[in-house]
Amino acid sequence: MSGADSANTPLGAKARRRSPWRRAVQVVFFVLIAAISVNHGLTTLGKGIPILSSASLHAVCPFGGVVSIYQFAADGTFAKKVHSASFILMGIGFLLAILFGPVFCGWVCPFGSVQEWIGKLGKRLLGRKYNRLVPAKLDRWLRYLRYAVLAWVVYMTAVTGVLVFEAWDPYWSLFNLWTGEAALAGIIVLAATLALSLVVERPFCKYACPYGAVQGVFNLVRVFGIRRNLPTCTSCKACDRACPMNIEVSTKAGRVRNHQCISCLECTSDKACPVAHTVEYGIGKFEAPGEATPKEAVS
Repeated sequence: MSGADSANTPLGAKARRRSPWRRAVQVVFFVLIAAISVNHGLTTLGKGIPILSSASLHAVCPFGGVVSIYQFAADGTFAKKVHSASFILMGIGFLLAILFGPVFCGWVCPFGSVQEWIGKLGKRLLGRKYNRLVPAKLDRWLRYLRYAVLAWVVYMTAVTGVLVFEAWDPYWSLFNLWTGEAALAGIIVLAATLALSLVVERPFCKYACPYGAVQGVFNLVRVFGIRRNLPTCTSCKACDRACPMNIEVSTKAGRVRNHQCISCLECTSDKACPVAHTVEYGIGKFEAPGEATPKEAVS
């Protein structure tokens, strides 16, 4: 490659070849959860995998701690099927979210990863139309639906003492299809989510995930966040196109605090933005001149 070609190569193109970390983390956690699911089935047959002990999907679910908070505060017990490990993971999840944002959603959650992987097929089928078909006004309102789901789940769990969301949870259904423990409602939600993933990126994460709703609140107070440097921005909107959650990063001055951000870092200068140090992940926000505009900065 000549010097001129190298200078004109978008930084994001080089970074994508050199930054496999997020994909690796997603695969590791998907394999781990799948192994725990398989082990659970084998344990009932007396053939469990020793290294996984008696781990279950309920024990490794931080949302189980969230829905059981009321019952634990009221009488010191957990909702049915919730483990003490769920409370520990809930605390770890909250600490990570305060420091780094919803990294659980963007890096760890295996169901979020599955939606993302199916979305790659959707991108091939629909091209630029992928993830852009839902009308903006409808999309804006649908994004708050997951808070209604969260309120319903927490209330019903507090009233009944039972994990009512398990019957509807596509994550639980995905890893229990082969065990026969998945409820019909959960299988239907799972099928609908996977089908919608061919049209909308991470549809369940955007519109229905109650734990995503909890994690999203931390975007308001997180220590490390997505920062946009207004003076160096060329308004190319590469960051907007890269964002799986359809956040208009290019309109945010200083700091992105959108409740839908999943800390995937796809919008940063290391991944999508062609201008170095324009969209970054860090502490605080860039100091931008009060009257400066992107056009003035690059003229």
